[in-house]
Amino acid sequence: MAVIALDIGGTKIASAVCMPDGSMLFARKRLLQGRTGTAVGTLLTEQLTNLLAAARRHGIVVDAVGVCVPGIASSQTGRVWAPNIPGWEDYPLEQELRAATPLPVYIESDRTCYLSGEMWQGAAKACHSAVFIAVGTGIGAGIVVDGRFLHGAGDIIGATGWMALQSPYQEAYAACGCFEYYASGNGIGARAREAVGADKTYRGVLRRKRVARLTAHDVFAAYQAGDPLAGEILGKAIKLWGMAAANLVSLLNPQKIIWGGGVFGPATRFLDDIYQEACRWAQPISIRQVEFVASQLSGHAGLTGAAYLAIRQTQEAPLVHPQPFT
Repeated sequence: MAVIALDIGGTKIASAVCMPDGSMLFARKRLLQGRTGTAVGTLLTEQLTNLLAAARRHGIVVDAVGVCVPGIASSQTGRVWAPNIPGWEDYPLEQELRAATPLPVYIESDRTCYLSGEMWQGAAKACHSAVFIAVGTGIGAGIVVDGRFLHGAGDIIGATGWMALQSPYQEAYAACGCFEYYASGNGIGARAREAVGADKTYRGVLRRKRVARLTAHDVFAAYQAGDPLAGEILGKAIKLWGMAAANLVSLLNPQKIIWGGGVFGPATRFLDDIYQEACRWAQPISIRQVEFVASQLSGHAGLTGAAYLAIRQTQEAPLVHPQPFT
């Protein structure tokens, strides 16, 4: 058997025919190039149709389609909310894909797909309880406990960017949440622009760049060069990453927390510091049982996870075989 995996991002669609051993055939990427709304849906169905045709030409039987979306996927309606794709505030994605193929279609959020991929082919193999913290443009978490992915009442579980980690409340948190405001890729870049603009005496590395265009990438590069302001900004992020992880460890008692997304990456070097910060806040027995690790799948976690979710549903197999702590 084989499945087709589709990984939708804010700027591209990755797709492949995936085999049960994890190997990928006919992998390809298409840039969205400013497409919005139904134009993105059309591009997606074209990718699906092309892969189905390629599989038929090579005698490969495809049994299902797995889809990773950058937002919320409603299991009740098959509709999705993807904030980085204009026109996808309540988009009928499942209906559109089912019009293109009679195969079963399984749609999940990117954070759930990331963790699914890590449990199949990456850093969370053999885990029955784990959390994937995706730190990129925003922050989200995929969560599996006792071999079951958690979704919540409206499939919105894991919106960790809204974790309340600092008092008092500021109106600036309303758009993305307190945690994301300081510690996402967008947040780190914005706090750098804010800090450089506010400190007229600062003459460090970040001052030499166009302040209005400073990004998290610039902050990490400045940190590497010993810039003190970059150190302050990333120091704040490290504290909040540690506090957020501590809360998740105390609530969920996972075996592993996997850190991924575009920021991890360069922030992987801080995992020991993040763990030490988490140790200050977390339930003391749980924090000793958990391991903080970086993603092993890099940019392929969403595609791999979408494939595995479809394979697992088709085979009606359990996600993992629960194992006791050792």
